[in-house]
Amino acid sequence: MTGGGDAPGLNGIIEAASRVLLKNNIEVVGILDGFEGIFSRRTKTITMDAIMGIHSEAGTFLGTSNKSKLIGRADEFQNCFASLKLDGLIAAGGDGTFKGLQSLAPDLKIIGVPKTIDNDLQGTEITFGFDTACTVVADSVDALRSTANAHHRVMVVETMGRTAGWIALGGGLASGADVILIPERPFSREELSQFLTKAHQDGKSGMVMVVSEAAKAKGENAIFTESLKSSTGIRFGGVGENMARWIENNSPWEARHVVLGHLQRARQPTTTDRFLTASMGVMAAELVLNQKWNRAVVYREGKVMDAPLSDLQGPPREISPDHRWVKLCQSLGIFI
Repeated sequence: MTGGGDAPGLNGIIEAASRVLLKNNIEVVGILDGFEGIFSRRTKTITMDAIMGIHSEAGTFLGTSNKSKLIGRADEFQNCFASLKLDGLIAAGGDGTFKGLQSLAPDLKIIGVPKTIDNDLQGTEITFGFDTACTVVADSVDALRSTANAHHRVMVVETMGRTAGWIALGGGLASGADVILIPERPFSREELSQFLTKAHQDGKSGMVMVVSEAAKAKGENAIFTESLKSSTGIRFGGVGENMARWIENNSPWEARHVVLGHLQRARQPTTTDRFLTASMGVMAAELVLNQKWNRAVVYREGKVMDAPLSDLQGPPREISPDHRWVKLCQSLGIFI
């Protein structure tokens, strides 16, 4: 089952785990559209022909959902899952998926594979899909730099990430952005204005700013809207446009903004994410074969390994103030 928002690499998990299990004569059943597939008993039998090569595709072969209503449905869930006559579940999802499964069926035999492009899950140093999202940001900054220079503008690129700035930091650093704003480091408007003004006075042709969707100035709140259709009840967004207007009013620069949005999810996985999901999918299948249930497949210290499923739960994993990437930005003269 794949749950929550889609992420590049989900199909790599499905293919790798299924190939190992099918080779060992284990029947593999795909649950369609996340939790909704369990409640409605919608499944498909996975065959080798069906999944060969899907690792290179974006999205998820099984479909997903992050809008399922779970409160008060534990008995219904357990009855529906029992009717599928499955021995256990491999679930690729984020914190919401695993919290939901824990609340609905605490005794369910499960193998968890952490998934989010935001890279903010506890228990693992990297989540698949993150590298692909950073690549989208880096490619976008590289492309927008030419128009920034041509028109002597600041191009503001707004990224996803919720309350963690990993995508903005990783993609912005990889592309050599001039400014990177992340939620964990509220910025000084005065210092940013001075930085932009000096760059203009020094004759810089154009600039690119990468801003995470929940970034904020010191003493201010992140920009968001309440949304009943969002899994968290709110949606961040609007900081890119806000910063572009602010730049025009508080510096010599003209500015434009670009919101990358779901482009960060929709790209085919990078080579790095393909290696990662192949390794994670194989380990998930091996845990099933060895009957090591209630474990998670994580990446730590340069290796894919298993850990207690509970390690994936907790508050978002945010960027520490002295993270090595932050220090690298400062050494390169990037405003962060």
